[in-house]
Amino acid sequence: MTLVCGSYWIANSGLSGDYINGVRKGNVDGIKLIELELPYSNSDSLIKRTLLFFKYSYVGVRIALSYPYDLLFATSTPLTAGIPGIVAKLLRRKSFIFEVRDLWPELPRAMGVIKNPIVLKFMDILETFSYKFADRCVALAPGIAQGISQKYPQKKVTIIPNGSDKFVPDNSIRKSHNKFVAVFTGAHGQANGLDAVLDVALHLKRIGVVDIQFQFIGDGKLKPHLIERSTTEQLDNCLFLSPMAKHDLFQYLHVNADVGLMILDNIPAFYNGTSPNKFFDYLSLGLPVLNNYPGWLATLIESHTCGIVVPPGNIEAFANALIQMKDSPSSTQLMSHQAVNLSRKDFDRSSLAQDFVNFLVMND
Repeated sequence: MTLVCGSYWIANSGLSGDYINGVRKGNVDGIKLIELELPYSNSDSLIKRTLLFFKYSYVGVRIALSYPYDLLFATSTPLTAGIPGIVAKLLRRKSFIFEVRDLWPELPRAMGVIKNPIVLKFMDILETFSYKFADRCVALAPGIAQGISQKYPQKKVTIIPNGSDKFVPDNSIRKSHNKFVAVFTGAHGQANGLDAVLDVALHLKRIGVVDIQFQFIGDGKLKPHLIERSTTEQLDNCLFLSPMAKHDLFQYLHVNADVGLMILDNIPAFYNGTSPNKFFDYLSLGLPVLNNYPGWLATLIESHTCGIVVPPGNIEAFANALIQMKDSPSSTQLMSHQAVNLSRKDFDRSSLAQDFVNFLVMND
């Protein structure tokens, strides 16, 4: 297998050394890796990220037209990730599998981040072409599968969500903090709606609850704004931390976190059309999940009693859920056990990986 990827300032591909003409190559764990010098950051402007996406697709097309291979697998977002697959399908008749991690342009349209009708039309066309020329599609959430089928009804689609990594806790390390810690991990962008958490932090201070702390781990375009607001409003119950490598993050959360926060802006397109990695990480760590939007994840949380779901924008319900979790340790511990059980039963990465391989090699 050959993996073609960009670069990310908080990620380590396993390769070292200088880039030569914007590329460095090597072998990592038996996988041939081609790493492009295309650094990505959620903090970049939309125009800068768009240019980077097209640069990646351009190099991807060159590789797809020159390398020997049997099947090309592309994963979004963005939609431009599918361009090498489309071109190789047309010119080399190579098998093409397209994995859809978010529905574009539906999500940016719903968020209002892209309003230009010409750009949206182009994205609609690219979305249709990606589905049309893909032999099969992988969706990460039920709403994504539905969106693909609505756009291209005859396409073969399967749902393979993000998986949970097995985590073996070091029981010699105990939580030693004297606060109840609610943690959010991941991007601090417009889609995440993290101002809602600061609203809750302010509400808790006003009602005199001082033993609940919010921790934000990650980076993103709105992180400076969130830190500034936290400072201005003297939210000493909020702590902002830098991104961590996954292994380090798991160890940190095991020792320091009591509940994982699933937070998104209140946009209906998110309800069934996203599959956030953090949710599955929380489950594998046995962290009860506090979720602030409806949809398929909310249904999972409620049906498996592995957390609490609160209505979008309801500050008091959010705060009361945290207080309830803090003051009812036996109930919260039960949620923790249920989270681990759900991760092992439905989202074990090894099982999902086998489903994924079976789908890749199935005969049409």
